[in-house]
Amino acid sequence: MIELVTGGSGSGKSEYAESRAVSIHRKYGGRLIYIATMMAYDDEAVQKIERHRMMRSGKGFETIECFTGLSETALPDKSVVLIDCISNLAANEMFLENGSGMDCVRNIEMGLRRIGKACAGLVMVTNEIFSDGIKYAPETQKYIHNLAIINRIAADISDTVSEVVCGIPIIIKGDMKNA
Repeated sequence: MIELVTGGSGSGKSEYAESRAVSIHRKYGGRLIYIATMMAYDDEAVQKIERHRMMRSGKGFETIECFTGLSETALPDKSVVLIDCISNLAANEMFLENGSGMDCVRNIEMGLRRIGKACAGLVMVTNEIFSDGIKYAPETQKYIHNLAIINRIAADISDTVSEVVCGIPIIIKGDMKNA
């Protein structure tokens, strides 16, 4: 079972994705793994990370921090994995010194496909950042372009795709019995 959850900032997508991962875990068992991709680069990021830690507290998640190199991340077979989130991972891969730079699409795709095959369930979170119509600096435009490609790949390999709007999941691909 592979799911992609998207939505805007503050939409409730992470909370929904956590509930989906826990539900899949109840069905399939195994270890429940949370792959955290956000680096604590400023006070706002530190606060967001802490809020996410509190949200998943007591739910049985084992946290693995993975800022780059998703395709090399070792995971137990038949686990249920939540990746939160692909957009942070793409930015890290593109802009961090130890990232894969412009090869980020291929590297992230390899990681998502490998994890999707090895695990009993995979839930991926990403951001919907494509609707504002603003023209950004070239490096930001390239990031947006790369994230769009990665999101299409993630949607393609997913059984279910949903967008969370105002805390309400809207199924885009798949059906409600899988969601």
